[in-house]
Amino acid sequence: MTETRGAVLRAIGLMSGTSLDGVDIALIETDGERVLSFGPTGYRAYSEDERALLRQALAEGAGLTDRTSRPGVLAEAEAFVTRAHVETIQQFLAAERIDRASVDIVGFHGQTVLHKPAARLTVQIGRGDTVARQVGIPVAYDFRQADIMAGGQGAPLVPVFHAALARDLPKPLAVVNIGGVGNVTWIGADGALLAFDTGPGNGPIDDWCARRAGMRFDRDGLLAASGHVDGTRLTRFAEHRYFAKLPPKSLDRGDFSDGWAEGLSVADGAATLTRGTARAIALAARHFPAPAAQWVICGGGARNPTLLKAIAEETRGTVVTADSLGWNGDALEAQAFGFLAVRSLRGLPISFPGTTGAPRPLTGGKVDLP
Repeated sequence: MTETRGAVLRAIGLMSGTSLDGVDIALIETDGERVLSFGPTGYRAYSEDERALLRQALAEGAGLTDRTSRPGVLAEAEAFVTRAHVETIQQFLAAERIDRASVDIVGFHGQTVLHKPAARLTVQIGRGDTVARQVGIPVAYDFRQADIMAGGQGAPLVPVFHAALARDLPKPLAVVNIGGVGNVTWIGADGALLAFDTGPGNGPIDDWCARRAGMRFDRDGLLAASGHVDGTRLTRFAEHRYFAKLPPKSLDRGDFSDGWAEGLSVADGAATLTRGTARAIALAARHFPAPAAQWVICGGGARNPTLLKAIAEETRGTVVTADSLGWNGDALEAQAFGFLAVRSLRGLPISFPGTTGAPRPLTGGKVDLP
């Protein structure tokens, strides 16, 4: 494996996000500063039983005070996450006829079950050492811990990848990823980065659909489109202290729930929660050093036309999807962790004062050999 600075490496990145829908996988070629080419992508969906196990792990994880402890269902969930990622890599290599010897590094994020930066505590379950041993490729993992221990938020980590993708786009630019939680990367005309979690993403909407409509998520935003937004509740939601808090700031998936829509009809609750996600994104702009020329939306939220329309109305800006720019919005976070794995391998910074509040640019992640 060549580690000379500037050489192009082949990296596989994986992401299992807070939406608990499955594992995304992607291959990229990068030197850790530029993306030279994009390879194939894939997806391994979780079954309903597997999602139920991860939801139990989230509930159990909320009580953790030791990031290495795996009480109760957390041990079972960690074994599953590790196994699912190993299977995803092996099936991807076989399906795409990729020689594992041609892959230099795997970026493995694991599954976040707790993120409390104020307590200097972030927990991602999944064993990177086991993944490396079973797939026979070096694995970079545990990307957030070094930043957390230095006093940073440990999130978001994708901004440096957003900046690499947006090298030739007009700026200032805002890239918004909408998973279970929403986060934004503002990129200035001079390349300056500011990034933070905007507030709830798809998480409360998905939870509402699961609890009230028997659906895993609001496909194409059709449920929300059939309802009416409760303006009074939306106004109260927008007064949440988180939105006024200055960056750096980040969230745990459980910090915003669907509870503020309780008492509304199924459709009106979905409409109100969807508008809440859009309002939170718009409120993020108060922290930008300069207005964004356009808003680029990626993640699961980019597939929700009702949410996209709400974001355009709330931001009063130009809103485009990542896919419309030639990016792969569904695979972007997986690609990002391949990119971050190369940066970790080379000792390049993955977090910055403007993204996580780190005291200085910091590298991060552990690398285990097979």
